[in-house]
Amino acid sequence: MPHYENRQVGEANEAPFEVPESWEWTTIGEIASSILYGVSESAKETGQYKLLRITDIQNNKVNWETVPFTDYDNNKAQAYLLNDGDILFARTGATVGKSYLVEGLKDSAIYASYLIRVQTSSVILPAYIKFFFESGFYWEQISLNSVGIGQPNVNGTTLAALTIPIPPYREQLRIVEEAKKWLAVIDVLDVEIEDLQASIVQAKSKILNLAIHGKLVPQDPNDEPAIELLKRINPKFIPCDNAHYENVPSNWAVCKVKDVFRINPKTKADDGVEAGFVPMSNIQDSYNNNFSYELRTWGNIKKGYTHFEDGDIVVAKISPCLENRKSAVIVGLPNGIGAGTTELNVFRSDYVHPLYGLFFFKSDYFISQCVGTFNGVVGQQRVSTKIIEDMVFPVPPRSEQERIINKVNELFQILDSISADL
Repeated sequence: MPHYENRQVGEANEAPFEVPESWEWTTIGEIASSILYGVSESAKETGQYKLLRITDIQNNKVNWETVPFTDYDNNKAQAYLLNDGDILFARTGATVGKSYLVEGLKDSAIYASYLIRVQTSSVILPAYIKFFFESGFYWEQISLNSVGIGQPNVNGTTLAALTIPIPPYREQLRIVEEAKKWLAVIDVLDVEIEDLQASIVQAKSKILNLAIHGKLVPQDPNDEPAIELLKRINPKFIPCDNAHYENVPSNWAVCKVKDVFRINPKTKADDGVEAGFVPMSNIQDSYNNNFSYELRTWGNIKKGYTHFEDGDIVVAKISPCLENRKSAVIVGLPNGIGAGTTELNVFRSDYVHPLYGLFFFKSDYFISQCVGTFNGVVGQQRVSTKIIEDMVFPVPPRSEQERIINKVNELFQILDSISADL
């Protein structure tokens, strides 16, 4: 092996970083017994050999049952037969630099031309080289040496020139065993993190369910009953029958959505006034209350779009955006006005705090009533506004709405902090 020393930057044989004295710096070419491109053959349904392609390697695994065949010439195929311990290297395309260690091979198989096979000498453990091919130091070298516009690639010469630190063989064994142990732990943690993230989503769902059923914060007997608020704003207001909604506190009112919201109201303004334009892609999904707007003049967006103003609630009506909770309270628009995709419903209320209303429209209770009622062609299914108008809507006293908002925000911040730390 060539010996690398600590030299000044730019000099020959400069060691990239210090390693233990018993280690040696070398190159892939020096430790490989063979570096060989694959064959240019077409995949077939039957044949004598399996033909492994880049696309057959997914997440460092190969489902050999789905790998196609080839009837490549038997004599020529001998040079390309895969064996356990071979390392395959993707030399082009979006997966350039990705590698696969052949293990547990049961079928006779060769490999396609977009792969390069590396076979190591007997004193080099293939699993150690595979871990090197996963390291940041390896990827730094690949990024510097890949060529091509739009379709990067790395050839065999470049691969052979990659610098690698090699420990003694017994230390290679210890490194591989230790790395496998910790990677197994990390895999378990990844699964647990996914489970925790799912639990956080479930917790948010539960919080909103409690909020709209009067079970999240304690009631205050001094609160003005919701029915008094509703009648003060509209003396003719009549609450609906709540037989189809779970019992709520006595000082709440149960109404229909159309009784407490103006749905899809129109906005009037001069054409030259600046306004905000909000396409669906600018509204975040899940339990977030985030959106962004693009600056437009009102004359350019007043026709053919849904109107809204500061304080309005916008809710996607098309699937799957509705189920994904693409909804938000609109605030901070230029001159307080805006417009957006026609796949939004807009809700404005004198009775309901916008954030409490948003909690309702993000709740499983609301979404579950929409799902199953969609109409339209496949890929363009949406809930009818009439379905939403007649949904039962629980209205707490105004003071309790504010307490609910504060409690939901407090709990969501805790959950978001936990999620960010995972």
